[in-house]
Amino acid sequence: MRRLAVLMVIVVTAVELLSAQARPRTPEQEPQATFKSGVDLVTVSVSVRTGNGRVVRDLQKTDFSVFDAGQPAKILDFYAGDSPISLAIVLDISGSMAVGGNMDRAREAVTVATMSLREDSDEAALFTFDSELQEVVPFTKDLARVHRVSLKGTPWGKTSLFDAIADAATTVSERANRHRALLVITDGVDTGSRLTAAEVSAIASSIDVPVYLLTVVTPVDHPGSELELTSDGRTARTATLADLARWTGGDLRVTSTPAHIAVAVQDLFTELRHQYLISFEPGDRPGWHPLEIRTRKRGLVVHARGGYMSGPSRSGS
Repeated sequence: MRRLAVLMVIVVTAVELLSAQARPRTPEQEPQATFKSGVDLVTVSVSVRTGNGRVVRDLQKTDFSVFDAGQPAKILDFYAGDSPISLAIVLDISGSMAVGGNMDRAREAVTVATMSLREDSDEAALFTFDSELQEVVPFTKDLARVHRVSLKGTPWGKTSLFDAIADAATTVSERANRHRALLVITDGVDTGSRLTAAEVSAIASSIDVPVYLLTVVTPVDHPGSELELTSDGRTARTATLADLARWTGGDLRVTSTPAHIAVAVQDLFTELRHQYLISFEPGDRPGWHPLEIRTRKRGLVVHARGGYMSGPSRSGS
């Protein structure tokens, strides 16, 4: 009897095992593959120019080296090519813009920038700011909608330029297109910010949004070289607008005529459409990590953001 009972148990167990193998697995029963999440990578937009300013488009992954806090970092992902753009235009409508026709120059710059975008793939958003940032047109591929916006208001109020850049950079960073940027059109006079340029640069750099500054000035104020924007007595510890742009991987242009505006915007889009995207794993040490991107080819100038935040304080890369 004992042998019969044992035999019955074996038979029942075998039947149950065969039955379980025949039944389809539920989603909960499926083995779970483990992948490294994309948010565990730092992605940096990199533009490269020759010594005379020509955009370099033909570099490969092996042409770059990444140094994270002075230590070499392995490039895990690399993209090079012309792809759609997400561009947020931030227009200064503060009181200082009413001087010398600068508001008219700024409106011209908005028109030229939106007309330079591709109707079938690119997208744009329009913001204005004086003492606070206002979303006039949210991100859209209907670029004519941006063209139709009336910007006939009279400038007023104090400028809070750095605050506006910090807020708008967060919006741009959430877009899906590979190439994203902020185009800030202003006279460069900031009288109302609660943040310093260095603080806003750290925010923009941590979310990898290049900031391009297009400053509009009167022809008499247009210098032969780059405009000095910090002649107001600020200390050396306070960064300039040009510093802000470069720390984020962007740049600054000074314009005073429609011809200047057209050339500056064309140069901006040439660079933006052919930026290289380099991804690597962040370092283990929490906090700020300074970055240096180099090319193995001599005589080239690299523009990329100055660093990123790692660990609990990291705001997202």
